[in-house]
Amino acid sequence: MADSLALVNCGAVLTNVGEVLRGASVLVVGERIVDVVEGPAPSGFRQVDVQGRAVTPGLIDAHTHAVFAGSRANEFEMRAKGATYKEIAAGGGGILSTVDAVRGLDGDQLFEASKKHADWMLRCGTTTAEMKSGYGLATLQELKMLEVVRRIGRETALDTVATFLGAHAVPPEFINDKSGYMDLVVNEMLPLVRDTGTADAVDVFVEEGHFDAEDAKRLVGDLPLRMHVDQFSTGGAELAASLGSVTADHLEQTGTSGIEALKSANVVPVLLPASVFSLGLTKYPDARQMLDIGLPVVLATDFNPGTSPTPSLPFVMSLACTQMGMTPMEALAGCTVNAANALGLGDRGMLAPAALADIVVWDVEDLRQVPYFVSAPLVWAVFKSGARVV
Repeated sequence: MADSLALVNCGAVLTNVGEVLRGASVLVVGERIVDVVEGPAPSGFRQVDVQGRAVTPGLIDAHTHAVFAGSRANEFEMRAKGATYKEIAAGGGGILSTVDAVRGLDGDQLFEASKKHADWMLRCGTTTAEMKSGYGLATLQELKMLEVVRRIGRETALDTVATFLGAHAVPPEFINDKSGYMDLVVNEMLPLVRDTGTADAVDVFVEEGHFDAEDAKRLVGDLPLRMHVDQFSTGGAELAASLGSVTADHLEQTGTSGIEALKSANVVPVLLPASVFSLGLTKYPDARQMLDIGLPVVLATDFNPGTSPTPSLPFVMSLACTQMGMTPMEALAGCTVNAANALGLGDRGMLAPAALADIVVWDVEDLRQVPYFVSAPLVWAVFKSGARVV
């Protein structure tokens, strides 16, 4: 059979949430899965014997800032010596440090820098990633970033979803005129982004020293809304619910009322435990309460050069299990089917007929071992749309 593939002798196959088959075969024709069958594959398929290894859908990272240049290892060292996020930002570091680095590169240079990050993510088992702008903070610079996101999706094996995050920080040229900068974002950047189709969603960082509720309201419009909320303060979850945001991301400080508001408004929580870890903090989102109330919790890396310098969703799953009370299967769902749904991608995040053949084979036999072996190099193979890319 032309362009056919069968992964056979699978130790455990995660087909969908809560469904695990053992000794199954995953059948692929072209870019799509045609079936997952118990036992051997039918004749006519080119077979790959995975020798009892565990198989999952390709991982989906629903919140990253993976288009960036430079490094903030100096800030990593400063935090090791006791400096806080706000102290580093007040001293000229933080987001604006990366803005300088991104503005200093043309589109080709920024693509080359970010393509490396895409390769890291693929080698960690990620096959689709949302990537935000927000390190340009000027019209042409933001468009440059979004085009790099699109280009990564075209020219690498990693699929990308682009989010416009012009409201990430106030740039130096508007440092005493946040209102003027928001006028630029709303009246110039956003219409261009929308009209050129360079982004799939819009985002805003609601936090003291960044943007507030009134700023967020100005971004409600044609593009789906995503929101950074409750990372350091409270009230953001309720705001996200009131504005009809598709997701509410971070949520470290969110309490019961905020969680209930998210549930009532069908806002998907996207949790970023690696940023808590990387900042040396101890208050993680209350994932257990979110799950118990029936929210479809999503896990993501928040991969960025300052506060979460990791491309690894397996590491994030480990943190979810050890620090947020999630089970290994809940963590896997948070990086597959739940993440796909949060991004509006109904054709992936599962191993089922008609789904994209985005597949990870792990060098373990038990799915629980993926988060259990913290930071171990467990990826044995990655298939993207039926082609082996790792």
